Amino acid sequence: MAGAAGLIIGNEVLTAKVRERNGALLIERLRARGIPLVGLFVVPDDVDAIVEVFLLARRRSRYLFTSGGIGPTHDDVTVRAIALGLQRPVVRVPEIVRSLTEAFKGKPVPPEALRLADAPAGSRLIHGPRLQYPALACDDVYLLPGVPELFEAQLETVLDGLSGQPVVTRLVFLDAHEHEIAPVLDAAALEVPEVEIGSYPTFDPAAGYRVKVTVEHVERARVDAMVDRLVRELPASAVLRVE
Repeated sequence: MAGAAGLIIGNEVLTAKVRERNGALLIERLRARGIPLVGLFVVPDDVDAIVEVFLLARRRSRYLFTSGGIGPTHDDVTVRAIALGLQRPVVRVPEIVRSLTEAFKGKPVPPEALRLADAPAGSRLIHGPRLQYPALACDDVYLLPGVPELFEAQLETVLDGLSGQPVVTRLVFLDAHEHEIAPVLDAAALEVPEVEIGSYPTFDPAAGYRVKVTVEHVERARVDAMVDRLVRELPASAVLRVE
């Protein structure tokens, strides 16, 4: 099992109270690191819903990144849900308790603030020079904050410790309709399924093409060979440029 899944958590996302940004960033950064994303899910602040999608994502991927729901208020239920999904109790992390105690400068730490120290049993903290707060991880599950600035900093720190295999991508721009090029793409995809071929039409006259074909694989030689094949088999008049 390989790859990663993303779990965006929050009623505010599903009700358009905030414009969701973390999912797009996760897609971009995982791709740059060469870690395939097998799914991206958006769920409300509901324990049962989070657990249901969490279990599905865990069956499909090695890594899971969550966004949101790890604060001190009543609707922050991500830690509890992930703990249930992992079949672990929720415990209080001593290191976070110490940090909170220092932050309150000797005053009693409110019970609500102490919720920030809760985590599934067996969790670890990931520190980094870019982080104001450490990232929380448990069994290849990374519980990241929903605030985009914090999410980005913690995501980059987590990804520094993961490895992947970057994908090589080349583009073929065509002046043709998809139905005209489909037979060539169908045959190539059937004969060489390990090389991914995508076809993306545009209806914007200013784009300068009708269809963009993408060719992807971790080995450049495989990509180059497929691009050469497509250029050779597609109508010469349809090929505008290759990148």
